[in-house]
Amino acid sequence: MHAVSCMRGEDVDLATIIGLLGALFIIMAAIFLGGDPVMFLDAPSFLIVIGGTVFVVMSKFGMNQFAGAFRVAGKAFLFRPEESGELIARIVELANLARRGGLLALEEQPVSNRFLADGLRLLIDGHDAEHVQAALSKDRRQAMERHEWGQRIFLAMADVGPAMGMIGTLVGLVQMLANMDDPKSIGPAMAVALLTTLYGSLLANVICMPIADKLKLRGSEEATQHALVVDGLLAMQAGQNPRVIQGLLERYLPAGQRPAPA
Repeated sequence: MHAVSCMRGEDVDLATIIGLLGALFIIMAAIFLGGDPVMFLDAPSFLIVIGGTVFVVMSKFGMNQFAGAFRVAGKAFLFRPEESGELIARIVELANLARRGGLLALEEQPVSNRFLADGLRLLIDGHDAEHVQAALSKDRRQAMERHEWGQRIFLAMADVGPAMGMIGTLVGLVQMLANMDDPKSIGPAMAVALLTTLYGSLLANVICMPIADKLKLRGSEEATQHALVVDGLLAMQAGQNPRVIQGLLERYLPAGQRPAPA
């Protein structure tokens, strides 16, 4: 058993946390400054929007995809994006070791990137380039599919949430019109009816859409880094000069981050 190990933790994504809490804080501040916040609480409206959205979206997807979406959503809050420059430097360092001592010299090397660690195990086990590329491409597709399914489900929730809010509003209006003989009840009943629209809009625009967009960003970042790793591993296996490998991989960096030519 080879000792290539993956040692990578996860950090809180401050942009997601600050953005979400900041938006909720502003909304709550406006509610508290405008009067009694209790008037914005209504259990039936909450059940229609949240419960209705969950069950409608669940009916559109399989249980595995639906449950998996919430696991993938964790990447919107807990994620440690590895800098591409650091990843390139580590691959070049490993290529230097392999050039001096062969691929078996990489057995005891700790690797923080899981995808890179998996690829190194394939190289150390002696698989040919075609097998390595096929195996890593499959892992890459599966990772991208997880992001895509999570994104689809949260986008679906963003679509369904306001619709359920409108349904709740219509239900409330019907109940209000059925009691038109009591004029004093019209105002409070209208306020309750509109709460479902508010809840649906909050669910879609403050929670679901930002998570879907963040998952799209995570998928794009991960796809780029996976492609970088595959190119680096195949070049390393082919015995290319580490300087050549470095030049190849630096093409993945934005133009402003690439080192100036010597």
